[in-house]
Amino acid sequence: MNILTVFQQGDAVLITVFMLLILMSVLTWYLIIVRGAQTWRLRRANREAESLLWDAPNWQQAEDSLRHSQSQFANLARAGIDSLKQYQSQAGRALGQACGVDEFLTRAIRKVLAQENARQETGLTVLASIGSTAPFIGLFGTVWGIYHALVNIGHAGQMSIGAVAGPIGEALVATAAGLAAAIPAVLAYNALTRAQRVMSQELDYFAHDLHAQLLTQSGDGHGVR
Repeated sequence: MNILTVFQQGDAVLITVFMLLILMSVLTWYLIIVRGAQTWRLRRANREAESLLWDAPNWQQAEDSLRHSQSQFANLARAGIDSLKQYQSQAGRALGQACGVDEFLTRAIRKVLAQENARQETGLTVLASIGSTAPFIGLFGTVWGIYHALVNIGHAGQMSIGAVAGPIGEALVATAAGLAAAIPAVLAYNALTRAQRVMSQELDYFAHDLHAQLLTQSGDGHGVR
C-alpha cells in the first residue's frame, strides 16, 4: 500500500496519527546522529585533555594548554584549578577559614561533575518517550482503521474485499509506522545510556585523580604531580 494513499484517502484522525509518527521518527534519527557525533567527539576531546593535563610540567602550563578545550575533563580541571586559586587567595580571610581545602575543592569539582553528567542526558528522555509511546500511537491508528473497515461493511451490507481493503491496509501501515518509530528510539536510548554511563565513570575517575593532585599543590606552582 502506498503511504501517500493514507494522506489522500484517510480522515483527519488517521493523518494526525501518521504525521505524529513521522515527526517522532525524524526526531529520533536527528538525536541519533547529533548525540552519536557529540559523544564520539567528546570522548576524543577528553582523551586529549587528559594527556595535556598530566603531561604538563606545572599547573600554569596545564591551565594554558586546556584554556580553549571544551571537553569535560578540561572543564573539571579548570574548575579545580580556579577553586584552588580562590581558596589560596582567601586563606587568611573568613572564606578560607570556613572549611578546609579538601572540602572546598570537593564542592567545586562535584558541582561541575554534576553539570557535565546532566548535560550528557540531553535527549535521552525524548528517546525513551518515543520508544514507549510510538507503538501505542500506531496501535491507535490500527484500531481506527479497523473501525472504518467495520463501518464500511455496515454500509455495504455484506462482507467484501473492496469495502475493507483500504481501511485494513491503513491499519497495517499504522502498526508498521509505530514500530518503525519505536524500535530505533529504544535501540538508540540503550546505546546512548550505556555510553553516558561509561563516560560518567571515566569522568568520576578523573575527578578523583584531579582532586588528589590538587591537594598536593603546595602553592609554589611546581609540578602537576
